[in-house]
Amino acid sequence: MNQLDTDVLVVGAGPTGMLLAGDLAGAGLRVTLVERRPHGIGNLTRAFGVHARTLEQLDARGLADELVATGTPITRMRLFSRLALDLTRLPSRFNHLLITPQYEVERLLERRVLSTGVDVRHETELRGLRQDADGVSAEFTGPDGAPLTLRARYLVGTDGVRSAVRTALGLPFPGVSVIRSIVLADVRLAEEPEGLLTVDGSGDAFAFVAPFGDGWYRVMGWDRTRQVPDSEPVDLDEVRGIARTALGSDYGMHDARWISRFHSDERQTPAYRSGRVFLAGDAAHVHSPAGGQGMNTGLQDAANLSWKLAAVLRGDAPDPEALLDSYQAERHPVGAMVLRSSGAIVRLAMARTPLHRAGRALAARFLGTVRPAAARAMGMISGLGIAYAPGPGARRPVGRRVPDLALREGRLYELLREGEFVLIAPEGATPVVPASPASPTRLVRATWKDPGRRTALLVRPDGYAAWTGRADG
Repeated sequence: MNQLDTDVLVVGAGPTGMLLAGDLAGAGLRVTLVERRPHGIGNLTRAFGVHARTLEQLDARGLADELVATGTPITRMRLFSRLALDLTRLPSRFNHLLITPQYEVERLLERRVLSTGVDVRHETELRGLRQDADGVSAEFTGPDGAPLTLRARYLVGTDGVRSAVRTALGLPFPGVSVIRSIVLADVRLAEEPEGLLTVDGSGDAFAFVAPFGDGWYRVMGWDRTRQVPDSEPVDLDEVRGIARTALGSDYGMHDARWISRFHSDERQTPAYRSGRVFLAGDAAHVHSPAGGQGMNTGLQDAANLSWKLAAVLRGDAPDPEALLDSYQAERHPVGAMVLRSSGAIVRLAMARTPLHRAGRALAARFLGTVRPAAARAMGMISGLGIAYAPGPGARRPVGRRVPDLALREGRLYELLREGEFVLIAPEGATPVVPASPASPTRLVRATWKDPGRRTALLVRPDGYAAWTGRADG
């Protein structure tokens, strides 16, 4: 076997790559994080919403409370004039949508990456890769233009929609451009919108307004009558016009600090794994910005993959290949679901004909009056309702998210900060966990706070139930 430079090579230092790298390094592995861009996190970015499930994942890393302090928690959303969603009903400590710029998420994740000893290399661009039975060799161009080869046991591409890793693997990225000429702006408003988060559409335009909490607002809009290339300049008058058409008001927008135009694709690669190479985040799936699920889905990809790679590399996985294959089996359906849900929101917002707009009104009325339907919709968008197939013979809640249980030893998500499985049982019980591809050899043991609980529950490092059964073995 050729000399290894690192255990895992992560290509792409966005939020997905940094969460993954920090997890792996925290598990005691050698990790190299490579980024083609120069160092320096910009202060203006497209992503701005952090959903409840993502906040729970950040809580399991000791980062959530600090991030919440940087933004504005949104507890109610108004969609299409008729539909008001009450996020306080979400079954989570984080029963809201946090509006905060992506750079705040990146700042915390970068600090964690550096504190765990990740080898970070900027201005280093992937040129190609090859795999063999023992590892992956990746060819780069370094900061000085010189060629560089790095070898790792595994490589993960988290390098975005134009992923060089995906291209090097020859994997397709099928899909369509669902909407062109979307404008984004960060502005100040003279008038505060009625809802903290406002989304509406007129048929010829739709718009979205959300507060950052510091006097700035993020505005996103689209005008059917102005479909121009991304390179076409955009000014504040265009943003104001779209808002007036879609929302009935521009709320006195002024002092734009950033304006941009982009298009939105719906694409997903069929394979998240190719041998020793994995894809996560926008490198694996991309979709419309509706629902604000892009960065969130990528971070949850990373949380799913990191503990599986760590278990395999530390020799803790009885069936390494089955465990690594479970990343595709669990996360590919989630990516497909996000494409469907975000696409549905955009298509509802773009409804033009009287029939389609009547259908939108009917859908909004249904969600507003049928509480289980609204709860399911909020569960999917927030990530709290996402569950994985439990496997043959398994019973609930296996495969489902485990809430932040109060235990004798503290909150569950505080215990998950060890990066290990947590086995919860009655006091004095010694349950025997059956063998599986992810049978843990390292455990954090915890005790039910309720003495009446007589079963045992094994919680995966990403906060999903792995097994439940008799506490007495």
